[in-house]
Amino acid sequence: MKTPKINLQERRDFLKATAMLAGGAMLSSIPLAGAYASGSDTIKIALIGCGDRGTGAAFQALSTKFNIKLVAMADAFQDRLDSSYQSLSSKFAAKMDVPKERQFVGFDAYLKAIPLADVVLLTTPPGFRPIHFEEAVKQNKQVFMEKPVAVDAPGIRKVLAAAEEAKKKKLNVVVGLQRRYQTNYLESMKRINDGAIGDIMSGQVYWNSGGVWVRPRKANQTEMEYQMRNWYYFNWLCGDHIVEQHVHNIDIANWIKNGHPVSVQGTGSRAWRTGKDYGEIYDNHSIELTYADGAIINSQCRHFEGISNRVDESFQGTKGKIYLSGSNQAIMKDYSGKELYNHNTKGNANPYQTEHDELFDAVSKGEYRFSNVDYAATSTFSAIIGRYATYSGQTIKWDEALASNISLMPERFAWDANPRLMPDEKGLYPIAMPGQAKVI
Repeated sequence: MKTPKINLQERRDFLKATAMLAGGAMLSSIPLAGAYASGSDTIKIALIGCGDRGTGAAFQALSTKFNIKLVAMADAFQDRLDSSYQSLSSKFAAKMDVPKERQFVGFDAYLKAIPLADVVLLTTPPGFRPIHFEEAVKQNKQVFMEKPVAVDAPGIRKVLAAAEEAKKKKLNVVVGLQRRYQTNYLESMKRINDGAIGDIMSGQVYWNSGGVWVRPRKANQTEMEYQMRNWYYFNWLCGDHIVEQHVHNIDIANWIKNGHPVSVQGTGSRAWRTGKDYGEIYDNHSIELTYADGAIINSQCRHFEGISNRVDESFQGTKGKIYLSGSNQAIMKDYSGKELYNHNTKGNANPYQTEHDELFDAVSKGEYRFSNVDYAATSTFSAIIGRYATYSGQTIKWDEALASNISLMPERFAWDANPRLMPDEKGLYPIAMPGQAKVI
């Protein structure tokens, strides 16, 4: 059977209509059919994915002012669950109710934890996000899930289908693109939408840094366990750092353009992190995102040690320009140099915390307010197309890419199963070669 051609262009109106609202996705105050599965005034949460980001998300959820208890935890690895449990218990002992029988380990652990909660936190490596999100919606759960929301086109389609069901069921869904909840970005978007710098015609977005951790291979590890432990370096789990990390900056480009690129082209390579410890991903990507009105935004991300770091966004309009960063900066000027806006960086709320404050406020009041998935899926797929472009060396069109049936996921999830990508006799993994790689 042919996969239906799906076009996200129609979602541009949704994005434009919601850009000015809190978190980019305030919908309505329609009461939910039932705020809590238990019928009590305690909001029960389950943590699916107990790594550092998952533990952080649970920390933020439990730090809200609402009556919340963590009642279930799930992870592929026992040691990750144990570490997370100890860390959270040291701070939130009174809000922890996770006895051993509600601590689940393995690939199917999420199936056991999700039914026990009112709100689920989905924070595993992103390759699992479509599967876990689909199950959470099926189980009628409110959701916080981390970015990105998928690693390939089939995963994006699964997420979008589940998002439509979540809307029908009035399930709040907040996604961890925290800049959408950050004061300097929200204040700047108000001014941009009011025409302060005119129509956005170009821009530059960056995530240049020294890279992340490596976990050396251990004796007797299966290939599945090794790749799961080193999930950042394998596309079925991570999507490459242009997807896992740089999605934040690409999301700002889409937000400011009220849409998504219609095509992407660019280049990338492995120039510095070339050894077997770095799996299959590139260490640099430079792409051009072309939008429907002809505007081009340049995107750059790299993992080189010893370089000058840069994580920010700049945009040029017909009347002026703006500089933004995750450190709460926002400086807007016209082309004569006159300052139009300079955001006060002091006293701004932590956007990671704000995401949870707003989600749990809605849940506690039984209100349906948040459907972040449209823009999260759009920005995730913009980054995925960036990977398609750098790996292939081709210009990738949005509609053609979204219809792709190439899945990165293993055929079977088990510790003795092999992922699709395997190392050679020297322990090196195949690397995508522009001009040869088949991506869509």
